[in-house]
Amino acid sequence: MKVIIFSGAGISAESGISTFRDSGGLWENHSVYDICSADSLEKNKELTLGFYNKRREELKNVEPNYAHKVITELNAKYPDNISIITQNVDDLFERSGCAEVMHLHGYLTRLKCVNKECDYRVDIGYSSQKGESCLKCDNELRPDIVFFGEEAPFYEKLYRELKDCEMLVVIGTSGEVIDVNFLRRGIKHTILNNLEPSKAINTKKFTKVLYKPCTQAIDEIIVDIEACITGDRKE
Repeated sequence: MKVIIFSGAGISAESGISTFRDSGGLWENHSVYDICSADSLEKNKELTLGFYNKRREELKNVEPNYAHKVITELNAKYPDNISIITQNVDDLFERSGCAEVMHLHGYLTRLKCVNKECDYRVDIGYSSQKGESCLKCDNELRPDIVFFGEEAPFYEKLYRELKDCEMLVVIGTSGEVIDVNFLRRGIKHTILNNLEPSKAINTKKFTKVLYKPCTQAIDEIIVDIEACITGDRKE
């Protein structure tokens, strides 16, 4: 039994990380076109780098929540059955002890070379970027984040993972960046957990829908996942 746990900003919001779309969220104070588009570094370099420096500072001061920890424990129990895939760029799953997480949109604590032919990356933790250069080709470094309009290399791996997925659990995403309606097609068991309905998600095809904070929903979700893995699920 292959299970994918697919998470978005909602799972980290309960740790205190600001989301982009909620009232008072990051997009209300910054235009996505200024700080998270393919040309942001060219047009607004100082603003863009400053934005991600602040995000690292924010990340330093938060901790993984109950949902991160319980998912990590389940993954350790069934490492061959569960894949954790996230749209989030934070390190909260890793800090809860999760050994393998697929970050579709990059990793906040890491910088990469601006030269697309160079594979150099360096983890700077929660510090600010201060003009570091690539140690392989001496080009500038940039946040290791997939900006809007840029290629997301892990999407292809995501689609490969979905091919043999028998249970998909979607936690804390509006479905506005990645179409979860498409992700759940052909998958027998599907669970959606969000705080509230999203216009971008058709819930009719989901096996179960839970509208509550993920830290309150996760125990029920874990029971369902284990039942599927062990074959004890009641149809």
